[in-house]
Amino acid sequence: MIIIPVVCLIVGLLLGVLIQQPLRGELGVYMAVACLAGMDSICGGLRSGLEGKFRTDVFTTGFVFNTLIAFGLAWIGDRIGINVFLVCAFIFGQRIFNNLSLIRRMWLTQWQDARERKRTQQTV
Repeated sequence: MIIIPVVCLIVGLLLGVLIQQPLRGELGVYMAVACLAGMDSICGGLRSGLEGKFRTDVFTTGFVFNTLIAFGLAWIGDRIGINVFLVCAFIFGQRIFNNLSLIRRMWLTQWQDARERKRTQQTV
């Protein structure tokens, strides 16, 4: 079921390209934080899918709530004069890189295991 977030990402990108309505500078910061939160959820969903633990309900609710919470925190921080955007960017960036490194390791391990199985089958 990982195809659902991919389709939604493509639809969102197409809407963004077709609408071509620029965001005010203030909203751009909030949307950037929301996008980072969404990317974090997508990377976490991909990782859990590779681990065999993916659940659509957990992914969907996590994606929506993480995005809304990140947007809200950036907005509230801006209203009280604290640049929460940088904190969110740092945290989500770290989580994205962590998930991507784990995904890379899983793919590398799967690839090495497949090569080893093929090598073993050829020698038998």
